[in-house]
Amino acid sequence: MHYSVMLAESLEHLKLQPERVYLDATCGLGGHTGVIARQLTSGRLFSNDRDAESMAMARTATADCAERIVFSQGPFSTIAARWRDSGLPRVAGLLADLGVSRYQLTDAERGFSFQTDGPLDMRMDRSSGEPASDLVNFTAEKELADLIYQLGEERSSRQIARAIVRARPIRTTLHLAGVIERVVPRTGKIHPATQTFMALRLAVNGELDELQALLADLPALLEPGARVVFLTFMSTEDRIVKQHFQALAREGRATILTKHVVRPSEAEISNNPASRSAKLRAIEWK
Repeated sequence: MHYSVMLAESLEHLKLQPERVYLDATCGLGGHTGVIARQLTSGRLFSNDRDAESMAMARTATADCAERIVFSQGPFSTIAARWRDSGLPRVAGLLADLGVSRYQLTDAERGFSFQTDGPLDMRMDRSSGEPASDLVNFTAEKELADLIYQLGEERSSRQIARAIVRARPIRTTLHLAGVIERVVPRTGKIHPATQTFMALRLAVNGELDELQALLADLPALLEPGARVVFLTFMSTEDRIVKQHFQALAREGRATILTKHVVRPSEAEISNNPASRSAKLRAIEWK
């Protein structure tokens, strides 16, 4: 089953107006997109995703409200240009859920998860870029250790990088997870490969640079009074969003709506354990 993380909280902060235009920067399987589009009347939703396969599923899931959705595929860094090409006016609200979709996590061929064995891919868009296997097998040990430490905040990055280099070539997700588990034993519920996999995913897709690009394009996308809602799942992403929102507030360009970060309810975490690390931050554009 597909869950839209913190759906009620996202809608509360977006304050949808049925006749206005909105932007879902991360369509995924269409959860948030469908709920938003079904509340629109004369309004429209520009729904973006980097993953063409996920977007195809979203189109099917939202067929009942397709006339209110403009789907567009590509990374954050090209949203502003594609939105301008669509001819839509500035948006009254923007939602960006930075989590990986359940489809990406459960399809072994995508290589995002170590729950099942599959090729080390991790690309959001499989039509471009280099897969994670290239990064794992051809990056120098020190550079790999730095990447795992900086993007994954993994304290055992040097031991992991050394083990990876010695185990090369590594082609599959379970092979990589096993190499990591041998040098960083499991101590709790979190698998010792979790932070390394997150770091590799961020690097393969250039996700932090893409996030910065989307934040930089907010002035070009938003109308006065627009609401902006970001859902993050990693401290590296949350820190970028938090600092950018704080800078906008200091400059008098936006008002922070979430004085304290919003987290999912205990009920939501119980129904969808994957939501436990979610953090919601929101601003109102001036």
